[in-house]
Amino acid sequence: MKIDLLVIAAHPDDAELTSGGTLLKARAEGYRTGILDLTRGETGTRGTPETRLREAARAGKILGVSARENLGLPDARLAVCEEYKTAIAEVLRSLQPRTVILPYWEGRHPDHYTAAVLGYEACFLAGLRNFPLSGEAFRPHKILYAAAYADVRPTFAVDITPYYERRRRAILAYRSQFRPSARDKRSKVHIPLDELEERMSLEARHYGRMIGVKYAEGYVVKEIAQVEDVVKMPVRSL
Repeated sequence: MKIDLLVIAAHPDDAELTSGGTLLKARAEGYRTGILDLTRGETGTRGTPETRLREAARAGKILGVSARENLGLPDARLAVCEEYKTAIAEVLRSLQPRTVILPYWEGRHPDHYTAAVLGYEACFLAGLRNFPLSGEAFRPHKILYAAAYADVRPTFAVDITPYYERRRRAILAYRSQFRPSARDKRSKVHIPLDELEERMSLEARHYGRMIGVKYAEGYVVKEIAQVEDVVKMPVRSL
């Protein structure tokens, strides 16, 4: 199966939180979309790996993705190594996405910034014809970094206003994380998840204001963007 847009995420629910609206918009525009979760989130305080896989499948249906895979790499122990890069590269060769979205390369959770490095290096390795991988050599055309979770000014933002409520449904499909039981709520450990869904909504509003819409998701690119028509560029300066 070949797809157009692939989100590579460290844990189940990361793709929904950082790029759910963008996935929905791409799907509505006729693109084939997918998600590659690197871990099952098994070290998380809430839920079980089995529960999170079921929730991920449910969220994927809400997002309308054509493919969702989980590599089962060790949660909270992601490392930049050939084994993990190779596993990601083989998926890239199989799905052949034109555009890949990665987590931002800095952040609070080590798995997130490690996933950014793993994803980038896997994109490069997948294009090496003589590298020992199964499948035909392939390299994505574009890599985007999700600005969510990071204190960074986006290079650009995607208007997700028409898809905001469906994005929220996909996030809340992870009941174990965002609608915890009373027992989970009594945990003495501070869990950032308690404010995360609300924070991501506020962030979507913030990015939306930056481009003059209600809700948006922000992204960073490392290369210069090309503009063909400076007269018709969106987003007002004044």
